[in-house]
Amino acid sequence: MIPDRPHNHDVMQAGTAQPLSRNNQLVLDRLTHARGALSAYDLLDGLRDEGLRAPPQIYRALKVLAEQGLVHRLESTNTYIACAHATCCGGQECRTSHTLFFLCDECGSVREVNGQPIARDVDAMARQIGFAARHAALEVRGQCADCAQPAKGNTPSKP
Repeated sequence: MIPDRPHNHDVMQAGTAQPLSRNNQLVLDRLTHARGALSAYDLLDGLRDEGLRAPPQIYRALKVLAEQGLVHRLESTNTYIACAHATCCGGQECRTSHTLFFLCDECGSVREVNGQPIARDVDAMARQIGFAARHAALEVRGQCADCAQPAKGNTPSKP
């Protein structure tokens, strides 16, 4: 998670006036406050004291939250993150566009970025082969800006 990412503990289910269920809200809160992506079993371990004790409880919550556009599943790591757009548009932006995820191999942080500039190229390629793309999520692995900076006081000395 991005430390300054806004979050809302009273997220409503998209398209309804109903608040999220207790389990769904617990899972969303855990993902919102996580430093990086979490697996379903990481969520289960972290929420046992809250009464969530079985994997199906976590998977049901993740399914609902993903359908609402409030969380994303990172395919390459089989982990989940809270949607960076959940509080501004209920994740609608991610359900209707192409999303880029930048995953840091060093610290595990994940940045979510709207991939609209790339979307036109992806859509054009899809049309060329007769493919009707509904959604695309690209995962880019590497090193985040924080990890790429040399530690203070450890700057290389010149010979």
